[in-house]
Amino acid sequence: MSQYQRGPSGGYRVVCEYANQLASRGHDVSVVHPRRLEPPCPSEKMSVRERVREAKNGLFNFVFTPTVDWQPIDSRVKLVHVPNSAHGYIPDADVIFATAWGTVQPVLNCPKSKGEKCYLIQGYETWQGPKDLVDATWHSPLHKVVVSKWLREVGNGLGCRDLVYIPNGIDHDRYSLIRPIESRPQQVAMAFSTANIKGPADGLRALEIAKKQYPGLKVVMFGTSRRASSIPSWVAYYRNPPQNFIVGEIYNGSSIFLSSSWSEGFALPPAEAACCGCAIVATDSGGIRDFITDRETGLLSPAKEPDTLAQNLCLLLGNDELRVKLAKSSQNAMARFNWEHSTALLEDFLTRVVQNKDLDQQLASCSN
Repeated sequence: MSQYQRGPSGGYRVVCEYANQLASRGHDVSVVHPRRLEPPCPSEKMSVRERVREAKNGLFNFVFTPTVDWQPIDSRVKLVHVPNSAHGYIPDADVIFATAWGTVQPVLNCPKSKGEKCYLIQGYETWQGPKDLVDATWHSPLHKVVVSKWLREVGNGLGCRDLVYIPNGIDHDRYSLIRPIESRPQQVAMAFSTANIKGPADGLRALEIAKKQYPGLKVVMFGTSRRASSIPSWVAYYRNPPQNFIVGEIYNGSSIFLSSSWSEGFALPPAEAACCGCAIVATDSGGIRDFITDRETGLLSPAKEPDTLAQNLCLLLGNDELRVKLAKSSQNAMARFNWEHSTALLEDFLTRVVQNKDLDQQLASCSN
């Protein structure tokens, strides 16, 4: 069960990619999009901002028919659009996944006919809901998969030990080197979001500092929202550009990718940019540690410290030899992240979940 996303969010893209991969391996896969989720928490526990966002999303999903035109979907994958998350709208299956904290309770409410209940944890989503309720989903009686080692650490800190680590994959046929790393222009790329958790103000502050030191610096940003008034006029901004443009013109046209997030379950844009030859300058947002080691495959600085982020950015802008070295190291590091391997791990996980269910049923039958 997945909350529909209006733009190419990383978490939703991961869900769609796993659906494609499993369908290609002969599995019958449905991605269920409820137009409305049952409220994941009492309204009195929600902030005013959260209630407004809930209302806006509900209105959008009620008025518009969801489409997924920014993500290739295998024709064998069933996209199931339903009015709400009541289990009567959900097809029977062997396994059902919650894909975000707000979908956990609807999955828990499902009868056994909907399948063994699992949870794909793609972030520590306290920025989306009350911490106590988000933490409670980690302790829910679901089979849990985390997409990064950092999320496994978070779960362990919450007292969860039953977490299976399966890293996200990367489509290396799509995200690949087109332009030589050595001859890249002095251009910085950044994915822009208005969400505070993405640290947009920190990224802009770091870029402004770098621009003063390197007046010829070019910056290109892309995102799903309209151009924010906070983005300086000297920054090129593209709203919802097609993936081939992101790969060919933004990632391959830039020498450095800047990420200012406070928290990331995995950090897909930096991973994709690294595959395309960008050197990575980023905040230590958690999940990024799976593929970026400070001073070895990129430069990391503490979150919410734009001045330190700017120092690392200026270091690479002034040292092309180091920039090339880190870009090549991160590109090599990304080679081990691929969807074939990740899907094989997920398939093995699903097999074990279903086999354990069958074993439990056999034991119950014997006891009767």
